[in-house]
Amino acid sequence: MSDERRKIMRVLDGETVIPPPIWLMRQAGRYLPEYRETRAKAGSFLDLCYTPDFAVEVTLQPIRRYGFDAAILFSDILVIPDALKRNVRFTEGHGPEMDPIDETGIHALNGEEIVEHLAPVLETVRRLRQELPQETTLLGFCGAPWTVATYMIAGHGTPDQAPARLFGYRHRKAFEYLLMLLADISADYLVAQIDAGADAVQIFDSWAGVLGEAEFEAFAVRPVARMIASIKSRRPDARVIAFAKGAGYLLRDYRRKTGADAIGLDWAVPLSFAQELQKEGPVQGNLDPMRMVAGGRALEEGIDAILQALGNGPLIFNLGHGITPQADPANVSTLVERVRAWKG
Repeated sequence: MSDERRKIMRVLDGETVIPPPIWLMRQAGRYLPEYRETRAKAGSFLDLCYTPDFAVEVTLQPIRRYGFDAAILFSDILVIPDALKRNVRFTEGHGPEMDPIDETGIHALNGEEIVEHLAPVLETVRRLRQELPQETTLLGFCGAPWTVATYMIAGHGTPDQAPARLFGYRHRKAFEYLLMLLADISADYLVAQIDAGADAVQIFDSWAGVLGEAEFEAFAVRPVARMIASIKSRRPDARVIAFAKGAGYLLRDYRRKTGADAIGLDWAVPLSFAQELQKEGPVQGNLDPMRMVAGGRALEEGIDAILQALGNGPLIFNLGHGITPQADPANVSTLVERVRAWKG
């Protein structure tokens, strides 16, 4: 079966598909008992990401269970700083940590051999394309430069990314150098994923929402635009979804400025605004992940509101952020059934 018949690829080309195709961010994750079993076998989280046998298995688990229209490569946005030798580690209960970087460290970064370091991830992509059903889209991904940089500056996640914002004000040239280096490295990585078999890729800017208007332009828009231009200059048929969580009204020009084919929407984006964004091209989203935990009427009403507002245009149904470990797997079944029963 050709890519043109894969539903998500049709939407990314601007087509309206009814009912809309569906996948969920973090669909391979801790809400699934089979994931937890595999995670326990793998040892460390990075071992899970870098061992194709395990990474392929956890990527396929939600496809077997729910038959989503896309599988997203199981990996992590922090494999890029790991490849840059920032001593990335994942500690249970503490989240990701790494050695924080300063101006001197930024200018000492070596962006060579990144793709070689990530060869196990690319092997996972190749194997997934062979093992997935032909009708299932395979999505690759990476973190956006701003979001990855926030972890590199602070050495860990923070509630408002104040360390990175402050660094950007105090050391603007060094920070912009870091962002553009990450953009170039990440573009190479996504091209390699496409060459390994990914049908499309998503760029996650999970911390875009903490930026003011000028900083959003400089730290979020420009690096992602650089990435997408680089990808499309080499792979003109590549399709890119850009997800700038929390960007709100700043999304109005995001597609045009970045060159993204589709815009991911978090749950706080009003559906009336989402309709305006959809007039310019495909959108993806944007169910509140807490509705997946609540289930029942809250889940059904959330699904129906999105379908009624966006279902008659190019839409990829998704959550407004990743599914949480507290979600009941039965609620995911309800979601898939309700979306696929929709007639437009």
